[in-house]
Amino acid sequence: MSEPFVYLKGEFVRVSQAHIAFYDAAVVLGATVTDMTRTFGHIPYRLEDHVARFYRSCRYTGIMPQITAAETIEVAEELIRRNAEFLLPDQELALVKFVSPGELRLYAGAAGAAGAAADIVPTYCMHTFFLPFSLWQHYFTEGAHVVTPSIRHVPPQCVDPRIKCRSRMHWWLADRQSHLVDPNAVSLCLDLNGNVTETGGSNFLISNGNEIISPRSRHVLAGISVQTVAELCHELGIAFVERDIQVYDVINADEAFLASTPYCLAPVTKINGLPIGDGKPGPLLHRLLNLWSERVGVNIVQQITSSQVPQ
Repeated sequence: MSEPFVYLKGEFVRVSQAHIAFYDAAVVLGATVTDMTRTFGHIPYRLEDHVARFYRSCRYTGIMPQITAAETIEVAEELIRRNAEFLLPDQELALVKFVSPGELRLYAGAAGAAGAAADIVPTYCMHTFFLPFSLWQHYFTEGAHVVTPSIRHVPPQCVDPRIKCRSRMHWWLADRQSHLVDPNAVSLCLDLNGNVTETGGSNFLISNGNEIISPRSRHVLAGISVQTVAELCHELGIAFVERDIQVYDVINADEAFLASTPYCLAPVTKINGLPIGDGKPGPLLHRLLNLWSERVGVNIVQQITSSQVPQ
C-alpha cells in the first residue's frame, strides 16, 4: 500500500521509513525550530511568509537547514504535490517544517558538550497531515472557551516569543490545569504582569467597537494569521492596534478570537467560565471570515463545519 512522503535529511522517503534518533537534540534538549503552513484547494497559503518566519527563527537560534529558503519552498511545494494525491477533494493538508541541531551521540545533557556539537549535522524534516477540521467544529457553533491557568507565559527576556519552537513544557502544564476546568478549554497564558499573551496554538485578539486589539508583538509570536487579520481590517476600515490587555478587557470585549493557521479565525465566547459579549460568535467574525474566504476561494466556515468526523 502506498504511503505519503516525508522530506527528511535531504531525501523524500515514505512515512514508515522516516525516523529520528532518540539522541537527536530535538529529543534530548527539545531544541527544535518549527513552522506550519496549510493548503486551500491543495495549494499552500502564504508559504513564502511562513518560510521567511521559519528562517528568521533559524538564524536567531543558529540552527540552520542545509538548504536555502528558496529551496525549502521548492521542496515544500513538491511534498504537497505528492501527498495531495492521498486527499479527497474537500480535504486539506498541513505542512510542518522543523529543524534541530542534529544528533548528539555523546549525550551530556548540554547543547555545547565539548567537541560534541562541532561535527553534527542539523536534522531537517518536512511532513504533512490531513487537517482534522472536525476537532474545531465546536468553535464555530458555540465558540471556544479560554481559561487562564496559573502557568505563566515564558518571558521574552528568557526566550524570544518570535521564535516558533517546540520547547513547550509550559503549555503542557497549562493545558493540564485548564482541562480540569473544562476538558475542551484552550489555555490562554498571562505574562508575569498579568497581561494576556497567546495560546499554545494560536494568537488571541479582542474587538471593541470598530477596533481589533492584539497583545503587543514583543510578547507573542508574530502570527501569519494575525498579519492576515490586520490586512482584512484595513480593507474593511477597521482599526487594528497592539496594546497590553488584561482579563478585565477580555470579559468586557464585544468579541474575541483565536487566529491560527489550521482554522484561520475562530470565535472565543467564554473566558474562565464567563461569557464574552452575548456569549455567541459575533458579526465582526463573520465579516472577517467572509472576506478571508473570498481571498482563498474556499468557504472557510463551511469547510470546517461540514467536515465528517474520521472513522
